[in-house]
Amino acid sequence: MRPPTWDERTQLATFLDYARDTARAKCEGVSEEDARKAPLPNSPLMTMCGLISHLRWVEYHWIQVMFLGEEPEGPLTAATDDDPDPEMRTAVDIPLPQLLAEYEEQSARYRRLVADRDLDSTAERPIGDGRHVDLRWVVLHLIEEISRHNGHLDIVRELVDGQTGV
Repeated sequence: MRPPTWDERTQLATFLDYARDTARAKCEGVSEEDARKAPLPNSPLMTMCGLISHLRWVEYHWIQVMFLGEEPEGPLTAATDDDPDPEMRTAVDIPLPQLLAEYEEQSARYRRLVADRDLDSTAERPIGDGRHVDLRWVVLHLIEEISRHNGHLDIVRELVDGQTGV
């Protein structure tokens, strides 16, 4: 995972890719049935399919909606107070390989976008407190978000099929 150079952009891109690759690695070899299991009794949406779908749509939200200013599309448009994470609920109807392929395809597009933009470029849409964050902030936030959910993938994977240390 050591970047070929140590400039800021390369380090951020390397850690973002590392977090993404880790999420995908945690899903290797899991059965379709186990990928849909929600083993935590109070977290019915916490499935491997749901987590991968969530990662995909979180990146979409931060890059395309917040940073680029595009109108939201996909399952996030159905979010409500009663159903804040529809991308996790609906993911159990989508095969895990398809979710992973869509996430990889999207990651490749965003990798190019981050490489082509100045890290000081500001987001088109403001975050909750009214500030327009820069691309650097978005990338750091995605590293944090994906890494946190990698911990959830660890837990779910161990509970559904006993695999650890992936």
